[in-house]
Amino acid sequence: MSLSTVLFLFLAHLGVGIVCTLLFVAREAGVKFFRFNVGLAAILHVIAFAFYFQSARAAVASAFPNDPEARVLHVSAAPSALPLLMCTGLIVFTWATIGRMFTRFRTGILVATASAGIIGVVMQGLEFSKVGSPTLVFLTVASFLSSSLLLGGACTAMILGHWYLVLPSMDVSYLQSIVGLHIVSMGARIVVVAAAVWFAIATWRPDLDVGPGFRHYILSIDGIFFWQRVLFGLAGPAVLSYLTWETAKIRSTQSATGILYVDFFTVVVGEVLAKYIVLATRVPV
Repeated sequence: MSLSTVLFLFLAHLGVGIVCTLLFVAREAGVKFFRFNVGLAAILHVIAFAFYFQSARAAVASAFPNDPEARVLHVSAAPSALPLLMCTGLIVFTWATIGRMFTRFRTGILVATASAGIIGVVMQGLEFSKVGSPTLVFLTVASFLSSSLLLGGACTAMILGHWYLVLPSMDVSYLQSIVGLHIVSMGARIVVVAAAVWFAIATWRPDLDVGPGFRHYILSIDGIFFWQRVLFGLAGPAVLSYLTWETAKIRSTQSATGILYVDFFTVVVGEVLAKYIVLATRVPV
């Protein structure tokens, strides 16, 4: 496990999540809003792949110290990297053409980009859980997808709230809609994490597993990362997203945006910790 892998997963999921949630934002937000968010997703994916290749080269160099050709082959062999690279290319294409050409096909291009990203995230989940049971594989894939949607929903909602300073005449229902999506993704994330924790505790068998179980992990000193993940990444955003919803209902967009800044920060902290825990324990929290 390395910091590069943690950051790669986090940035890749955030970029895919941003593209997916843009499908739920009204066109009235304006071309500049979509271009800004797509450009942000492109930058995140470029940085993510920089970390990916750094981590992959280090891992392969240790496995094949005397075979440079084998290193190159194995660095490029991860199946999930291909759809994510395709997603990155489509994101850059979308940013370059949005508001300039192919305007009538903007939704279709976004759907294709989001689809490539979702396929990449699903394949990531399959790779990280390939030695586990079918239930663990399903939970890992669901965890990666829900993480991506939670990150994307929080980021897009925060930027959309800020965009009311750019377009003050924009209907507040657009913010309410994306905050509602954020709340739904928050609920889905909580359900997946709860199911993963229950499964990890319920299926551990001392006669088969090596080392202590997940219950021991969360009650040990190392479990501080798990409880921080729960506090900052689940409980905090759950409360803050509800406050944002109530604030948006009274059309106080500036207050809602302020809360969304804090909400996004807590989601980021929680999801970075979640990537660390899944790499350390193989439990997709």
